[in-house]
Amino acid sequence: MQLSPYLSFNGQCEEAFKFYEKCLGGKITGMSTHERAEVIDKTPPEWRHKVLFASLKVGNEMLLGSDLPPHRYVAPRGSYVSLVLKDAAEAERIFNALAENGRVEMAIQETFWAARFGTVVDRFGISWMINCLRPE
Repeated sequence: MQLSPYLSFNGQCEEAFKFYEKCLGGKITGMSTHERAEVIDKTPPEWRHKVLFASLKVGNEMLLGSDLPPHRYVAPRGSYVSLVLKDAAEAERIFNALAENGRVEMAIQETFWAARFGTVVDRFGISWMINCLRPE
């Protein structure tokens, strides 16, 4: 079994996934637009170039997402994409990249359980939890 976060966007999925590809050092493995869907005749013209499905491979994990039409989109609340890293410098780099034009909820810092921990909402409205555990 594999668990893969699936993120919804209000028309910014392509931009977000290109940003995540660079920020997380991943590789976009798929990006399909609504214009390739079987129900293209029911898709508004301004929405046809929006993302129907995107996938990003990061290490052995997958991050998935799509654009939802405005009448179906609800901003994410109450959940985080959690990244667990082994290197404190890499944790800080990723945190700072995600924080650019976003909102820091908890600055990345040392805690009693982690070498580095912080939470941030990126410029696309996605909440991230960055956790770099202490070496054992």
